[in-house]
Amino acid sequence: MVIIMSGESKGKQGKVLSVVKESNRAIVEGVNQVSKHSKPNAKNTQGGIVKQEASIHMSNMMLVDPKTGKPTRVGRKVEDGKIVRYAKKSGDLIKENK
Repeated sequence: MVIIMSGESKGKQGKVLSVVKESNRAIVEGVNQVSKHSKPNAKNTQGGIVKQEASIHMSNMMLVDPKTGKPTRVGRKVEDGKIVRYAKKSGDLIKENK
């Protein structure tokens, strides 16, 4: 879960759907909605205007602290020989959801 810190969608929260590493951008659920015009095809026989999420730059979002629900910075530390990420505000570990 991330929260948007700047831009038109400021303050909105959403789940990260995909990440584009090359351009440091991510697609977040329900954030940065754009209208895309689509032609009729076999999948969508009527065509028309479709709303969908566009990518947003990583610098405009922060991770949400699992304990407090507020934006937090991320730290890294070694635990049991593995590098783990943790929320700087509460100290809780951040679980990787893949």
